[in-house]
Amino acid sequence: MKLRTIGIVLCAGALAGCAAKKSTPRPEPVSPARAAVTPPPASPSGHIGENTVTGTATVVRINQKTRHVTLKGADGKTVTIVAGPEVRNLAQVKKGDVLRITYHESMAYKVEKPGKAKPGVGTSTDVSRAPLGEKPGGSVTDTVSVRATIAAIDKPASEVTLRGPHGDLSVVKVKDPSKLDAVDVGDIVDITYTEALAVAVEEAGRK
Repeated sequence: MKLRTIGIVLCAGALAGCAAKKSTPRPEPVSPARAAVTPPPASPSGHIGENTVTGTATVVRINQKTRHVTLKGADGKTVTIVAGPEVRNLAQVKKGDVLRITYHESMAYKVEKPGKAKPGVGTSTDVSRAPLGEKPGGSVTDTVSVRATIAAIDKPASEVTLRGPHGDLSVVKVKDPSKLDAVDVGDIVDITYTEALAVAVEEAGRK
């Protein structure tokens, strides 16, 4: 943030016809110095890990009646899956089409002070599908949130012991030991694990 300094210029002058005696100007009151307020350290947060994998598989056989689809991966191995009723536009898929698959997973955390939240577990699923009439495609994202309590802190070992919502204890190695200065026993840790799978069907012959 840029700071702008405002200069104050004081001007004094004699007025013609004024008495020779000049009054002494009253000094401006001095405001008491305000004590510097140190903001509390920000709650530690960040990503524990993140990974994305992309691959392709070719449709080698498809049965529209039973909705069985046989795929061959880049390693030459085949696998047969059943496309459930939630898979739209299966009739658009034919032998030789390529499935482009992207898998992504990540884990994040955030520390909160006691009283703001209680330990627990939450889950959610988000599904997107291709519009009717287009080739099948879409994504599924699963999110699991676990809220744990810091039961112990071992700064020399850079370790934190977490107590889960069911009372189970887990010891976690901290990558950045300096962040331990901002946490205390009893703080709440939110850990969010996200897993996403996206599939897109391409035309035969495309790689």
